[in-house]
Amino acid sequence: METTAKPSTNHIGRKISRIRELRGIKQETLASELGVSQQSISRMEQSDVLEDDILEKIALVLGVTSEAIQNFSEEAVVNYFNTFNDNSFSNSNGTFHASNCTFNPLDKLMEVIEENRKLYERLLQAEKERNEFLKSK
Repeated sequence: METTAKPSTNHIGRKISRIRELRGIKQETLASELGVSQQSISRMEQSDVLEDDILEKIALVLGVTSEAIQNFSEEAVVNYFNTFNDNSFSNSNGTFHASNCTFNPLDKLMEVIEENRKLYERLLQAEKERNEFLKSK
């Protein structure tokens, strides 16, 4: 019977990698913030352990505590999202019913403002042309 070793649940590098991914941060960005190369971040993410001062710096950039990194688990993340309850997206029965916003509301507002500005300019130009026409009569 052959057995395979179960990956360590305390592999700090994997935890850093997963938190980085969840936060939407690329290795290059993390490396830049820490003043190291992307390859250094790759090596850190392959390491079982890291020195406390390095872990603190990484935690700061990731916006978490070093304890959060050390205690991170996929199960906790899944449990958190499974128990998350935001009533602003549910009806009275508690069932999800909302449409996802697929645009940035500020971008949409700026589009409307720009359209109104163009409309105003066209109206102003039409009024000037009308005045010029009436003066020429």
